[in-house]
Amino acid sequence: MSRAGKQRGFEADTLRLLAEIHARLDSPERPGAEAFYREALALAGELGMRPLVARCHLGLGRLYRQAGEGAAAKEHLSTARTMLAQMEMRFWLEEAEVELTLT
Repeated sequence: MSRAGKQRGFEADTLRLLAEIHARLDSPERPGAEAFYREALALAGELGMRPLVARCHLGLGRLYRQAGEGAAAKEHLSTARTMLAQMEMRFWLEEAEVELTLT
């Protein structure tokens, strides 16, 4: 619906939500989750939606950590932590810091 209505901000947020759903399945749909995160990240970046960009980096970092891809996880989690700290998004900042300790 957001695509049909050309509501790109809602589309970006919906893509992140779809990524979260795929990432939390019992047998994670990693390729699906990764693709949705990357699409949401690209659109959010284009639209200047920094909080959403940071949350996409956090989600990708968590996904890569769970897949055992430490370098990629650390890169995304560090980016998320920096952005979240700059925006003073404390709740998500704590999430990023916890994830970083697990990598």
